[in-house]
Amino acid sequence: MMLCFHISVTYARESRLYIQRTQLSLLNIVIWAADGTIRGNISNNPTLGVLFVAESQDTMTLSTDLNYLRTRIPKKELVGLSEATGLSITSKRFAEYLDEKDPISFLQKYFHYPSVGDQENESCVYFCGNSLGLQPRSSCGEMLRVYDRCCSEDDFDDDDMVIPMMAKLVGAKMDEIAMNSSLTVNIHFLMISFYQPTPERHKILIEAKAFPSDHYVTQSQIRYNSFCPETSLITMEPREGESYIRTEDILDLIDSDGDSIALVLLPGVQYYTGQLFDIKRITEAAHKKGCIAGFDLAHAVGNVDLSLHEWNVDFAVWCTYKYLNSGPGCVGGLFVHETHADVKVNRFPGKGTDHVLTTKAKDYVLSPPCPLLLSNVRCSMDVFSKTSIEELRCKSFYLTGYLQFLIEELFPSGEEHSGATISILTPSNFSERGAQLSLVFSVPVTEVNKEIAGKGIFCDLRSNTMRVAPAPMYCRFVDVYRFATTIHGMLRKSVNYGV
Repeated sequence: MMLCFHISVTYARESRLYIQRTQLSLLNIVIWAADGTIRGNISNNPTLGVLFVAESQDTMTLSTDLNYLRTRIPKKELVGLSEATGLSITSKRFAEYLDEKDPISFLQKYFHYPSVGDQENESCVYFCGNSLGLQPRSSCGEMLRVYDRCCSEDDFDDDDMVIPMMAKLVGAKMDEIAMNSSLTVNIHFLMISFYQPTPERHKILIEAKAFPSDHYVTQSQIRYNSFCPETSLITMEPREGESYIRTEDILDLIDSDGDSIALVLLPGVQYYTGQLFDIKRITEAAHKKGCIAGFDLAHAVGNVDLSLHEWNVDFAVWCTYKYLNSGPGCVGGLFVHETHADVKVNRFPGKGTDHVLTTKAKDYVLSPPCPLLLSNVRCSMDVFSKTSIEELRCKSFYLTGYLQFLIEELFPSGEEHSGATISILTPSNFSERGAQLSLVFSVPVTEVNKEIAGKGIFCDLRSNTMRVAPAPMYCRFVDVYRFATTIHGMLRKSVNYGV
């Protein structure tokens, strides 16, 4: 039959129409053939002013337009897909359908998965990428190759691939980043240059629940400069009854106290709650008040899209063993904006650095990184080169959104299952989170984690909170389904989780 809606599309005679109109006036038309398969999909997005057409089920896929998804709500997009396909959003078949339409599912083959029992089990669920990413399959062979090379050569520079790809991931110029030592060591070295307190401007702004090592570094740097942490360290907390800090509260504090703040040091993504900070606006606010803006990006690099150069961030540090999958204890990364390149400051120089005390990124490399460690980073960058941070972020929109939907659906607010409830600490807004959801259980979460680990489901615990991170590079929608339904079944049937 002929279908007219700005354009004409001809389909088989034995077809029927399903038309859905949302509150956002998004018209979605799905054409079903007599055998139940989808013959076509037409969507009119009034915001973008364009008409999208998918001619058959085989061409339908998850969106890889990050700018478009920033304007959408994950739950509504998933419900739309569910209604368009006729698959229940809480069914395993819907999760399998999403995996079939995942444009970067091929990346899973590049990773080793944890062993369950005596054999490697690639069907295990690994949601610990926010703590330790999976190992690329190529890393062992590459380390052996580098080891052989080390035995035959005195010295070599082996970061030709690492630096360009790393610069792309953090949104920097290549001469603005360097690979050196570890995250905490790099913060110390950079603060020697960028934390220059005076009697009038000596305070450092961090968040109260910053990663413990960030607390240790800032307190020691304050003491090193003959000030007192009790009067020079501002620790910001969320409003009473809230789990994460509002961006407007950060900006207001900088505006009101900025004249006494020397350094704003915040995370890109908060390790405990999973909150994604608005780095651009925080940096602008800090600079407006004459403050230095530095960021700990341990949970952000490889997880969210970054534009450090464009945002004029002064400095940043990160590790490479979380979302960058380079292995425990691997070499860290650092960023110094090019505007500081020729500024003479205090710095601890080392082998191979320029002893003229400028703040170029490479000048903070005290000694060449261990080639064996750098080989792991190179293997990780090789996998990242097969996709983009935009594609990963788009998948995360659906993947973490699907996790949130299932948790809220299976554990609705106010309803108890065998006395157990689950609440989400992480912001529901996609633009305010990365891949992680932090779940708070009303029952002993250690026991829950122990039982699901026995079923091949691995998550990370902090206090009474389970940090669940379905990393889009190697996690699947069926993993999310398995996690949510397994916990739901446990808490409904077991009598071992009394409140």
